[in-house]
Amino acid sequence: MKRRALVSVSDKKGIAAFARRLHGMGFEIVSTGGTARTLKENRVPVVPVSEVTGEPEILGGRVKTLHPMIHGGILANLEDPDHITELVKHGIGPIDLVCINLYPFEESVAGEASEAKTVEQIDIGGPAMLRAAAKNFRSVIVVPSPGFYKEILAELETEGQVSLETRRRLALAAFRRTARYDAAIANWFESGDEFPDLLTMRYEKVLPMRYGENPHQKAAYYARIEQEHLLSDVEKLQGKDLSFNNLHDVDAARTLLTELGESPAAVIVKHANPCGAAVGETLLEAYEKAVASDPVSAFGGIVALNGPVDDALAGQVTKVFTEVLIATNFAPEAREAFAAKPNTILLQADPLTLPALSAKDVTGGLLLQETDITEDESEYEVVTTKAPAPEQMANLLFAWRIAKRVRSNAIVLASGRATVGIGSGQTSRVAASELAVRKAGKRTRGAVAASDAFFPFADGVEALAEAGITAVIQPGGSRRDQEVVGAANERGVAMVFTGRRHFLH
Repeated sequence: MKRRALVSVSDKKGIAAFARRLHGMGFEIVSTGGTARTLKENRVPVVPVSEVTGEPEILGGRVKTLHPMIHGGILANLEDPDHITELVKHGIGPIDLVCINLYPFEESVAGEASEAKTVEQIDIGGPAMLRAAAKNFRSVIVVPSPGFYKEILAELETEGQVSLETRRRLALAAFRRTARYDAAIANWFESGDEFPDLLTMRYEKVLPMRYGENPHQKAAYYARIEQEHLLSDVEKLQGKDLSFNNLHDVDAARTLLTELGESPAAVIVKHANPCGAAVGETLLEAYEKAVASDPVSAFGGIVALNGPVDDALAGQVTKVFTEVLIATNFAPEAREAFAAKPNTILLQADPLTLPALSAKDVTGGLLLQETDITEDESEYEVVTTKAPAPEQMANLLFAWRIAKRVRSNAIVLASGRATVGIGSGQTSRVAASELAVRKAGKRTRGAVAASDAFFPFADGVEALAEAGITAVIQPGGSRRDQEVVGAANERGVAMVFTGRRHFLH
């Protein structure tokens, strides 16, 4: 019995050559509309699907393969005698190979087509045939994308058939394709609802990891499909493979860098927490100030820069062991300098664009929220008798942006638009204040402080004032705000309320 291949594709690249070789191996090619025309134009013998069904394609092509003569041929289990008997009874010929790629719905959405045009790109017959062929993989070879043409032809030409192992793998690829396709459609219909009752998210593996947070944990990096992600357009120039912890820290560093605007800025992160951040007249100045914030913690850290690295900057960075350095570009001289530091991973990328929503995993679930953005600074309120001087205000705003990206409870001390002490991840705000002061040492004199949430008591502000802090920025909103403001007034400390908290957990 002559074998039959049903071919119906939107992406017609390579289809004529694929079908021609199938025909050369004895396959009868059955096809639909545009695909049939392409095959005829390339002189590949083809049987229109309407000749198989005995019915014309109708409704502008919406209905053409949804017919027992097609689906019976795909779904017949050729290992079941009863199925064979039914095929003969109804005059249905088995279909041995189904080659389908779907209407380009995802591309239509990405191109912002009209609703009417997008709806017409929702494939019905294609997914039905893919699923049917994948279900019946023992009897049918399913071909869900052009990427499989070469290996299928190779097996058919050398072995005369496709192995069961390959058929299973093709079936998995087909079901993955239809799942991804249906998810894209569902997401399009849900696009007006940020928090739908059923959340459909699609990820694909971008990188296998050597291990997870610890060597005994297996891990991999997955990214949201069709969205910019952490490694979008990132080029690795040198160094070993990125680890799980590297990526977590790179995310923290690149995210913080988005807060610092277009001025030359440098961020240093260790264990997902900033240990130094600064802006400067030059990128070299910004980096040197960031390192000076906490030189001990900077060792083995992740450095993110919002500009290019020249030879002078490379000379400074190479003095401190850096696990990962990410910048917009590297001069040839800088590349030469880092070549002597092969353990430093160099990543080249433009600044990150943050998504509208952010997520955190919890056991068996996902916490989804709007991405935290900095509020309108015009709404900030000076609540003390003494107002911040212009330079103090510039440092307060800088410290406030850094505090957003420090694990709570967070206190950030800054001077000269550079961090001088960071108290992160403490279980009390006074402890965070004390830690920041201890790290800053004598640099607290004349510096300013930012707190990611309100001071519940006056003791935190008192500790900062005693260390020499001259101005504080915080959300306000405590029941003891009057007491906290009073403590600041008594000590001549200027204080600004932002009206918005920035916890980071």
